[in-house]
Amino acid sequence: MRVRYGWLVVGLVALAVAAGAYRVVDKRQTERAKAEAQTESAKVAPPTLLSATDVLTLQTQTLAVGVPVSGAIKASNAAFVKARVAGEVQGLQVREGDFVKAGQLIGRIENSEAGPRLQQAQQQAESSKTQIDVAQRNFDNNRALVEQGFISKTALESSTSALASAQALYRAAQAAVDIARKALDDGVLRAPISGQIAQRLTQPGERAAVDARIVEIVDLSKLELEASVGTAESLQLQVGQSARLTVDGRPEPIAARIARINPNATPGNRSVIAYLALADGAGLRQGLFAQGTVAVSSTTALALPLSAVRTDKPLPYVQLLVDGKVQLQTVALGARGIGADAGKADAPLMVAVEGLAAGAQVLAGAVGPLRPGSVVSVSAATP
Repeated sequence: MRVRYGWLVVGLVALAVAAGAYRVVDKRQTERAKAEAQTESAKVAPPTLLSATDVLTLQTQTLAVGVPVSGAIKASNAAFVKARVAGEVQGLQVREGDFVKAGQLIGRIENSEAGPRLQQAQQQAESSKTQIDVAQRNFDNNRALVEQGFISKTALESSTSALASAQALYRAAQAAVDIARKALDDGVLRAPISGQIAQRLTQPGERAAVDARIVEIVDLSKLELEASVGTAESLQLQVGQSARLTVDGRPEPIAARIARINPNATPGNRSVIAYLALADGAGLRQGLFAQGTVAVSSTTALALPLSAVRTDKPLPYVQLLVDGKVQLQTVALGARGIGADAGKADAPLMVAVEGLAAGAQVLAGAVGPLRPGSVVSVSAATP
């Protein structure tokens, strides 16, 4: 009996020890679970606050589909002032950026022989005119004598020939005067158009050859985009079609229209040059790069602003707002164009998308990338 009692005591003690150990372990696990829950709750980021304009509703729109164009902006009216005679450039004071008016004197080409040649031609003309006076008097006298019968008609014919010869020599001398005067005027450099000096290609004191470029003048009041368009796209373009262009550094889009289309394709790449007149070129400069779209047709599709489609992953995707949380959804892109706001200068470029249902809420591109599952809170639209 004593042995059995001893084993019973040992069993009870072991059971009590096990029960105490279980309570200790269970308490520690409970405390650890609470700590982990507190840590996870601390990791949960607060909701991202967005305005109502940051959430777009996907809907069907009519897009004005266009042909993309790009190229350099150039002045519609530009001219080079060239040397028409050889000589030293003098009095050239205009520099890049200076404004000039049509006909304004901007410099001279030194031509020391032009002045004396003009004087020589003028003196020869005066001498020829004197000969005409002498021949005219002889003719008048001989005609009177013929009428009175004192001399024969042969003498009168000789006087007539002498008068005609003197008149011809005078006309030739007058032409020589005009040539000499033009040579003197060719040494004067004048602005052919009003505008700004874009380049000064010759410096004062340098000797310029005939047809050497002195300065370039551009008129920035009328600018145009010289765009190279592919063969297939060029067949869709017509004079008068409207376009929207963007220029680096200028946030507002610029309205334009096709003014001319080159009838010849460029040898080699077979592209066609289209010239688009800018409606507002204020503040722009020649040589700036511009790009945009020429509206050529229209289509109807579910569309979003192109800026809302993200491309920082292998496939384009959008950020959907579903039950207040962000989800990423890949999409297939279709035609691009301007939507219902096509008449506005700041109308965004829209793109047709596939893979979304009408009415889906998409975050605008200005929101930036958010992590999937992020909680979003949208504020009410302000009136």
